Amino acid sequence: MAAPQRDLTQTLLSMVCIGALIVAAFWIVRPFIAATIWATTIVVVTWPLMLRIESRLWKSRWLAITAMLVILLVLFLVPLMLLVGTIVSNADEIAGELRSVVAFRMPAPPSWLVGLPMIGARLGSAWQDVAAAGVEGLWARVAPYAGSVTAWIVARAGGVGYLSLQYLLTLILAAFIYAHGERAALTAKRLGRRLGGKDGEDLVHLAGQATRAVAIGVGVTAVIQSILGGIGLAIAGVPFALLLTAALFVLCIAQIGMLVVLVPVVIWVYWTGHPWQGTFLLVWSLVASLLDTVLRPMLVRRSADIPLLLIFVGVIGGLVAFGLLGIVVGPVVLAVAYTVLTTWMKHEPAPARPPR
Repeated sequence: MAAPQRDLTQTLLSMVCIGALIVAAFWIVRPFIAATIWATTIVVVTWPLMLRIESRLWKSRWLAITAMLVILLVLFLVPLMLLVGTIVSNADEIAGELRSVVAFRMPAPPSWLVGLPMIGARLGSAWQDVAAAGVEGLWARVAPYAGSVTAWIVARAGGVGYLSLQYLLTLILAAFIYAHGERAALTAKRLGRRLGGKDGEDLVHLAGQATRAVAIGVGVTAVIQSILGGIGLAIAGVPFALLLTAALFVLCIAQIGMLVVLVPVVIWVYWTGHPWQGTFLLVWSLVASLLDTVLRPMLVRRSADIPLLLIFVGVIGGLVAFGLLGIVVGPVVLAVAYTVLTTWMKHEPAPARPPR
């Protein structure tokens, strides 16, 4: 009996309808994608903690969810309040620093700079030009770029409210995922099995491990490094240590490193005539900045067997491609792709039987 032929028009229309349905569904949920990814990441990382809290709160899932939401809300509000309080309490000092910058006059170029071979004369001439122009002349040179910088600052300031709303939405979604975590994990595994069999289910499990590894390895390392950097700044007597600590945390999360902030601060400490504090801060900064080379691999390896290079490339590439969300998405995508490739390479095809 011949198999019935498929209607080509019906097949094409079915594919178009399914594609349109997928696009429409994506367009509708697009505003919630970022918050959903962050909420899923938070739940995956903190799920063991939530279970411990639940066991201590009379096995009540909703009490545990409430406790987790309070903890997450405090983690967001406390740093924000500390930063705002630091800026308000040091408003006069900040204004004084700005006035001192306006009144600053550069000294003559040092002799060692002018004496450098090949480039010393050019550097000395450029130094003298900047010193002669003063702050007013320097501002005249950078004024054409002020418009774009101002627009960037206004855009970031306007995004604070949006960020707060996104965080609240993330907490709401996290509460729902906490409440139905087991069912969500089972659904994800069923989807993986439906798409790729046992290997697909393993990939879902790996995605969870990679998410936890990235969050713990990158996040915990950034927290420890920024705290150590802030302690060093406070001991050295550097002003606005809290604001600089927040900058250190952001740079560590973005995998840029602490030295971008700490090296200019060390130079400033030496410049202001405090050699002992500068030497201490220099040594402390080097030790704290090199800590990630030991701590991050240890934390990542505890959660997932992922090459450290994949984590680094995923964080940087994801940050460039997707913004802050890419810090999580980038390493997870690379980890899953890496596992697919290694699994495919391990499953060698069976040798063909010779014809009889």
